[in-house]
Amino acid sequence: MRKVAKINPMKILGIETSCDETAMSVIEISGKDNIKVLSNVVSSQVKLHAQYGGVVPSLAAREHVKNIRHVFRHALKRAGLLKSDFNSIDLIAVTRGPGLGPALLIGITFAKTLAWLYKKPLMGVNHLEGHIYSNWLSPIANPKSKILNPKQIFPALNLIVSGGHTELVLMKNHGQYKIIGETMDDAVGEAFDKVARLLGLGYPGGPAISARAEQFTVSSLQFPVKFPRPMEKSKNYNFSYSGLKTSVLYKVKDLENSGIKLAPNIVNEICHEFQKAAIDVLIQKTMRAAEEFGVKSILLSGGVSANSLLRSNLNRVAAEAGIKYFQPELEYTGDNAAMIAIAGYFNYLRNKKASLSGVKMDANLGF
Repeated sequence: MRKVAKINPMKILGIETSCDETAMSVIEISGKDNIKVLSNVVSSQVKLHAQYGGVVPSLAAREHVKNIRHVFRHALKRAGLLKSDFNSIDLIAVTRGPGLGPALLIGITFAKTLAWLYKKPLMGVNHLEGHIYSNWLSPIANPKSKILNPKQIFPALNLIVSGGHTELVLMKNHGQYKIIGETMDDAVGEAFDKVARLLGLGYPGGPAISARAEQFTVSSLQFPVKFPRPMEKSKNYNFSYSGLKTSVLYKVKDLENSGIKLAPNIVNEICHEFQKAAIDVLIQKTMRAAEEFGVKSILLSGGVSANSLLRSNLNRVAAEAGIKYFQPELEYTGDNAAMIAIAGYFNYLRNKKASLSGVKMDANLGF
């Protein structure tokens, strides 16, 4: 068992292979607040999986095996390091879950091999915690950000939204999490993907639906499209998106049965109303939870946090409520390794054990 000695500055290698991105990043932390992303390399498999309408675990693992060494070399090169300079890396952080088991194992095995060869401490990271900490990378673009000061942000409310997760997580301090709300069925990103597939817009669905929603102007239908806001009025903070997805399906069938073709303007209208319904629920529940728990800040993260409507509307209502609001730079919204590296760093600061044996894959890992 090896403990990390406190080093300043400190270089951390992050490794992320939880789904269909092979990602590595080198970050450097010096002083109290100085965080630099030296490299952030992501090899995406989106085009490969698009033909199947979603991620195929076995194919994802195969592509990770094929790409991981190249991504490793590229991440070091962009950070200004040679393979022979690897001794300057002080800590390795790798995603250990949640995610696709076969994909996770590729990253963990590679990380353990590096840690063993170079005698480096290894830290396993919760992928969802990584998304939360993507917000700590924002001070790079905004040096005046208060997010590095715990007194300014805790307790914080995290809204994590992606293809696999929709959760509201109360964060009392670094490493202190409590899930107060989660999806009961489909994640919001999954609903975007399924609706996009239903409308023939391809995969991934989020960007496609958002782009078509922006093209909507005025309804051309006699009875304009209106979808429900599932569980918006429920007393708890849980979510449900399977019913919203089904409402879209029924609307499409009704239009077809009425002899109305899904012309581009109608698709735009459906996308506009679906996106608004999905986001309305997220914002309503987030703000209600923020008020109940008396949080100082709201942190948005996950792949769906790239959605421009969600970002702008949540920013606006948080400001109206006098609550600090943070969102990651677009580069860090999707799966990436910089977020894993920074989460690994904060885990280290909490004096967690850093060892090979302590890093075990858990595809269903939670908080």
